[in-house]
Order: sequence, then structure tokens, then C-alpha cells
Amino acid sequence: METAKHLRFILEYYFIFARFSKNNAYLCTRFLFYNSMYKPIFLQREIIVFRHFQRKGYSLFACLGREVLISVLSVATLSATKAAGISDETWRVDSTKAVSEVWLDDVAVTGSRAPLTKSQAARMVTVLSREDIAQAPVQSINDLLKMAVGVDIRQRGALGAQTDISIRGGTQEQIMILLNGINICDPQTGHNALDLPCDLSDIVRIEVLEGPAGRVYGTSSLVGAINIVTSAQCTPDEGSDTGTPRRDISLALEGGSFGYARFGAGMKMGDSDDPLHLAISAGTTRSDGYSRSAEGHLNTDFNALKAFLHGNYDNDRLRAAWHLGMSNRQWGSGTFYATPRWQADEQYEKTRKVFSAVTVENKKGFVHFQPAFYWNHNYDNYQGYRDRPDIMKFNYNRTNVFGWKLNGYFDWTFGRTAFGAEVRLEDLVSGNLGEPLSEPIHISGTDRDYTLGISRTNLSAFLEHNILLDRLTISAGFVAAKSSKSDMSLTVYPGIDVSYRIGNNAKVFASFNSSLRLPSFTEMYYKLQGYAADPHLKPEEMQAVEVGAQYASPLLQTKVTAYYHHGKNMIDWIMDTNIQDWNVWQSVNHTRLNAYGIEASVTADLSQLRQQPSALPTLHLSYSYITQDKDLEPGIVSQYALEYLRHKLVASAQSNLWRQLSLRVGLRWQDRVGAYTTFDGDIRDYRPYALMDARLQWKAPRYTVYAEVNNLLDNRSYVDFGNVAQPGAWFTIGARYTFRL
Repeated sequence: METAKHLRFILEYYFIFARFSKNNAYLCTRFLFYNSMYKPIFLQREIIVFRHFQRKGYSLFACLGREVLISVLSVATLSATKAAGISDETWRVDSTKAVSEVWLDDVAVTGSRAPLTKSQAARMVTVLSREDIAQAPVQSINDLLKMAVGVDIRQRGALGAQTDISIRGGTQEQIMILLNGINICDPQTGHNALDLPCDLSDIVRIEVLEGPAGRVYGTSSLVGAINIVTSAQCTPDEGSDTGTPRRDISLALEGGSFGYARFGAGMKMGDSDDPLHLAISAGTTRSDGYSRSAEGHLNTDFNALKAFLHGNYDNDRLRAAWHLGMSNRQWGSGTFYATPRWQADEQYEKTRKVFSAVTVENKKGFVHFQPAFYWNHNYDNYQGYRDRPDIMKFNYNRTNVFGWKLNGYFDWTFGRTAFGAEVRLEDLVSGNLGEPLSEPIHISGTDRDYTLGISRTNLSAFLEHNILLDRLTISAGFVAAKSSKSDMSLTVYPGIDVSYRIGNNAKVFASFNSSLRLPSFTEMYYKLQGYAADPHLKPEEMQAVEVGAQYASPLLQTKVTAYYHHGKNMIDWIMDTNIQDWNVWQSVNHTRLNAYGIEASVTADLSQLRQQPSALPTLHLSYSYITQDKDLEPGIVSQYALEYLRHKLVASAQSNLWRQLSLRVGLRWQDRVGAYTTFDGDIRDYRPYALMDARLQWKAPRYTVYAEVNNLLDNRSYVDFGNVAQPGAWFTIGARYTFRL
């Protein structure tokens, strides 16, 4: 008690002295120093960690008389920062107003295997923060990722019913999706990669690492990786008592066009100072869909149920984190996978997924170890004709992925060295994919058996060293990979990243990285209704060079990047219309595929021009251009690898209109290379299109009310996938409320 009184006495006089003094940082510091020296008991207590910083006249750093940056780069729409090897801590930056509070927790986010500080990071990553998520006019993670200029989202249906996601001209199979640093990709197919157990409200940030990421995340990250980071910690309120146990309950309700409805609830337990934090959430979503089949039946309806448990424990010696999630989805697939030969418009699909992982890290000792164990379960029931197995048998697939990985790093005279390894077992049983099983396995709830299957074990090891100088960072290393189902021997894929800081706001960077990807089981074995896969496909390999520069200040953030990708044995589905059996898609390896691209972005927070809060908007503009040097021969149609976004433009404006009322408007324009074959047999080029979204929001400390519209201009003529109709304008209203127990 006496210590607390003494501390309060010192701080009160410190603030008073700072408020009535000008440019007196030296005297303020000496005041605290002498008081501490003459009170020995003060030095025997815990170190004070300041977690709340406000732009008030009486604030702790006001006496410095200058701007202070505290390990946070505040951004408005998209941030160029660093990626996380295993980034499970949380951070929060409210950049919508210059005077808003900033909360900072201990964050280790890096584009290398070993954790580095923001100023040291050599590789740049796009980060969508909590505020980007809260302000964006979207209802799904799929729609949110459209904001990242280097990401290509191709949707079959609305609200993420089924989405193919790629980076820098790649395919949906060539990227890695991670949940809290754990690889959750399904080796069966990449079509349902974003079928996640967590909700948008669970996510604290999304990190997009563009380019080969084998050295950082392991194999399968051929053209990039997306790490979705959730938080189990309660968001502190201004003036809250950190000594009081926290139990935050949140409720969310949405409704909109085409019978869309969503309900979600969650609870978080644990204050910022508590060692244990737990969070649990659940939600359900449904819609009647936006179209009907030729017979008048629902064919784009969907419903989903998900639940997610996330926790972490953190003390002086160790840090542990775990998650357990479930996703159960069913959706009408319309003409999603139809071909000119097979023009089915009542396809249907059901998926059920379970994700679990445990990660532990020691915080003391010369070597920091971070072992992780995970299990992912995926069940897929695809129906070519909805509820009509007499016409076409349902396709059942079940995969189990078990993984163990170890990350470690240590510091020594010449920098920071990281090392580790991963063992990943992928097992599939199916009614259509794989090789004959020795004994059939019964499919629960049906009269069918799994008669086919395939298993493979993927091994990888890595080594990396980071040289950290005053302004220069060099990060170099390699990943060595081997798979039991590949003819390749143990192969090494090296990489190096270099960055140089110019002053406090600018940085230039360059990198060379390489990686590989094994073919999915669908690419190897799928043979039904106009599809013919090749079980002898070779693994894909990629080498990439990237150079760029960035500038970041409270007013302006800019970034420009140029890159070159050299791909070998790239996998694609093609159709040869020159032959008699022209309407069959075949999986093939392209011998080589080179891509060249440039990305540029600029964000201006005009509210920084005034000292007081204002309605001046935050403006964002980004552009991406890609070209490939491989042209298809006449009559050859590509379905994935050669259908890429040559141009993509993203623009947004956000402004606080009045008090807590804000408006955000976004525009996305894109032009895709490639063509598709219509049901009449005509080859038609993809045409450029533009979509506009808007969100009007009232945000109070405990609740948020909003109205938004996707495809504001009601564009119904655009095509993301051939022969798949898209919805027009989609209206949504919703509310979220949080209260404390």
C-alpha cells in the first residue's frame, strides 16, 4: 500500500511538472530518477509497463514536446509491415481518428523464421488490422481479402459460399492458409481453403505474405501465404480497472437481401494483466440464394454453423496457445463446376471441418523453442445432382492431417539464428480419389464405402540466419523438403531478404526466394463428368525476385514493389478444343511459366493535417499489374494457371461524418486474362468490371450499428468464373453489442 501511494505521488508531481514546463524532458526524467534513488523500496517492485497512451496534455510523454513513436505503425486501410512466423499475440490500432487511444500488447511479427522487431524486418507484408475488418463493408473473410491488391478472389456465389483465392497470378492451390500460424490447407483441394471456424469478430489481423514463402512457412506456400490471427484477450476500455476480472459477452445480428441472416455470440475471459485468457464464439448463417435452377429450385442457397475456442497462457517462463474450431457448411453449387458436356445447374456440396492446435514456447534460456502439434479433419460430400444419387453417385472424401513442427532460435555475436523441422502426415479416403484400398471403410450415415485412398508424409527442415545492423537487416536461409509420394529427392530451396532503413520513415528492400508445392489429390485423381486428372503430375517449383521501397508517416504511407516469378512444372486444368473430345478438362504440367508484376499503394490520413478531430477522410489507392510470357496455343483454354488478373485497382475513402457516425466507400476494378467456353461451345474472353461497396456505421463504446451494400451499382453482367452467374446489389443491416459480466 505504501509503495502504491509513493508511486502515485511521484506520477502526480511528474504530470504537474510536465504540464507547466516546456521542453523539459531532461528535468522530468531527473525528477523520477532522484525520487527512485531516495526510495530504495521503489526499486524492489515490479517494472511498470505502460500499455495505454493518450494524446492528452497531462499524458506521460507530453513533456517531451515532440512526437513519440511507440513500436506501432498506424495505418488506415492496408499496412506494409512484417509477417508472423507464429504470430498469436494481439495488437490494436484505431487509425480512424488522430486522437483515438492506442493499445499495445507485446507483439512478435516478422517475415522470417525468427521473430524480429518492426524496424528490423527485411520482408514486407500486407496487414489488414482489426479496424480494417470492423470498417470494411463485408460479411466474410473472402470479401475482406479483396481489399489486398495482390490477392485475387474468384467467387462462385456470394458471401464466400465457395471461393478460390490466389496471390500474384497463382492458383488457389499454390498458396498456404494458416490459422494462428498453423497450416490448415486441405490436401484434397484448395477450393474450400477459406472454410474457417472463426468469425470476422474473432480476428485481430490478417497477414498476407506475397511471393514464395517456403523458408518462412514451409512447403505449399508457392506464391504466398495468408495468416489469420485471432485473439483471446479482452479489448481494454478507456479508464477500466485492470484489476477487475473481465468477462466480455458479445452478440451480433445481421439480415439482408435474398433471405440472408446471421447470428453470432461470443465470450472472452481475462484481463490484459491475467496470465490466462479464454475466448469462445459460435455463429450461424443462412441465405435463400440469388438464383434458381431451370426447374425453379433453389441452387445458390447456403447455411453454415461454426464454433471456435481459443486460449493462451503467458507467464514469466513460458507462453502457450491453443485453438479448437468446427465448421459445418452446406451450399447450393448451381453451375459451379459445370462443363459444356455436363451442364448441371443443381449441384450441391457439404463440408465439415475440425481444426485443433497447441503451441508452446519457453521465454527464458539461451535457445527459444516453440513446438506445435496440430490435427485438421476435413469431410466433403459433393453432389452432382442435389439429393439425387440415382442420377449421379455422391462423391465422399475424408482427410485427416496430423502435424508436428519445431521452431527454435538463439542470439549470438553474429546475429540471430533460427532452425526447425516439420513432419506432416496427409491421409485421404474417398469414393473417387486415390488408389484402391486393401479394405473398404464404411461411410457413416450412408450405405456406401470408401474404396479409394492415398497417404503421404511430407518432411521439411529449415535453417536461417539474421544479421541485424543499425539500419541494415539481412535474413538468409533455406528449407529442405521431401515427400513420400514424389519422385523428387530431398531438395533445398534457398532464400535471402535484405532491407535498408533510410531515416525513420523510409525503407528499401530486395529479396530472392524459392519454394515448391505438391499436387493436390484432386489434381492427381479426379475423373468425373468432363474432368480427367493425371496421377503422375510433378511438383511445382517457383523462384522469385522482388525489389521495392516504402515510406510511412502518420500522414502518408506509400509502397511500390516490382517482382519476377519463374515457375517450373506449373499445374493447370486445360481444355483442347482442337480435338474431337474437346469438352474435357485435363490436369497438366506447364514446363515453365514466367510472370512479371508491379504493385503500388498510397494511403493518406488527411485528419492528421489538423490538431483537433475532423471529418477529413482517409484515402487509399492501390494498383497491381501482372503479365505472363506463356501464351496458349490456338484452341487451348486454361481454367486456372493462365487466368490471372492483369490489372487490379482498389480505392477507398473513409470519413467520420458526425460524432460516432462514419462512412466508408470502396471501389474495385479488375481485368482478367483468359477465356471460358460457354454451354453453347463458344469461347468468350473475360471482360473487365468494377464493383462498388459502401458502409455507414455508428460506433459507440459498447455497440455498433451499421448498414452496408455490396455491388452498390447493381452490376449483374460481370463474370468471375465462366458460366457462373453473380448476384446484383446485396443489402445488409446489422448490429453488435458487447457487455461485461
